[in-house]
Amino acid sequence: MRVLGLMSGTSADGIDAVLAEFSGRPDRPRWRILASAATPYPADLHQRLVAAGQGQPLAAAEVLDLAEALTEAQAAAARAADPDGRSELVGCHGQTLWHRPPEAGRRGLSWQLLLGPLLAQLLERPVVFDFRSADLALGGQGAPLVPAADAALLGGIGGWRALLNLGGIANLTLLPPSSGPERSAPVQGWDCGPANTLLDLAVQQFSDGQRRFDADGAWARSGRIDEARIQAWLQEPYFRQAPPKSTGRELFGRSDLHRRLEELAEGHPGKTPPPADALATLTAFTAAAVAADLERGTRPLELLVAGGGARNGFLMEQLRLRCRGTAVLPLADLGIADEQREALAFALLAWWHQQGHPGSLPSVTGAARPSVLGVRAAPPGLGT
Repeated sequence: MRVLGLMSGTSADGIDAVLAEFSGRPDRPRWRILASAATPYPADLHQRLVAAGQGQPLAAAEVLDLAEALTEAQAAAARAADPDGRSELVGCHGQTLWHRPPEAGRRGLSWQLLLGPLLAQLLERPVVFDFRSADLALGGQGAPLVPAADAALLGGIGGWRALLNLGGIANLTLLPPSSGPERSAPVQGWDCGPANTLLDLAVQQFSDGQRRFDADGAWARSGRIDEARIQAWLQEPYFRQAPPKSTGRELFGRSDLHRRLEELAEGHPGKTPPPADALATLTAFTAAAVAADLERGTRPLELLVAGGGARNGFLMEQLRLRCRGTAVLPLADLGIADEQREALAFALLAWWHQQGHPGSLPSVTGAARPSVLGVRAAPPGLGT
């Protein structure tokens, strides 16, 4: 079956689309990527989505307008990857506006903005969306959802294998060995902490909006890392919390950046940290959080890196420096490009929905049991 996956992450910088073909056993499918495309959000839409994700109040009419614009952008991204309409099904994550993980005595909830039936109508094919709600209803985190796809699509090697996505948030998957006494161990996965959320916001602030990100980490590379501050940050509650855990801009957003910049400014004239030093420290902080998580458990033989942060040379250098004993490699070496991994995962999750196959892993999300994920919307005439 040919399925189109659409993914826009916490960075809210654009939409990744992958057209893939799946067949065979749902738990270990045969698959191949047929086409892909990365479509940036228009600047105005990007700004509105980031502001909404930071909790900026919106009138009901503004929320509707934003949902419509977001859905139309998703449709454009789908057409860019599949201009001939070869896909039979679409899996779309939508855009996360707010994510509230479960706490003691309080269920988790998550809001992925998308008008699913409208997208189905625009593309004239069924769309599976709202992938987190079923897991949340069962007491899970609702995220991350990609580890289940990693296990099915890539599988294990002779030792533990890790996959790291460096989007707005850094999240890890740990796959057990393909042989040996740990081969039956559960797949693990969680959100480590910030990746590009704080970095991109800092770059935009320091450049007065002239830059959206630090290309190749060049600006950060020219600065000095405040190692003592990083070690202090790693003692904060989220980083000491054991999985399952998930997070987003709600915790690592603009107010969090301002607090960290104030701490970095201590001792500097004018109470302002040099931009290069701040970016160097924030970049190294992302790598340090990942390394600290890996040190707490079984160290993997390799760490395969994807997402926009994989193109940040300085961040990759910091990962290799801090994840000693683990080979840090780009996932692209296995034929899945940086921008393809998560879109491919949501194509698989949509196919699993079609097959009635569970898409969640309680070992990752903490849910009471696995569940089929997503809600299906079909244009008129195609049934429900």
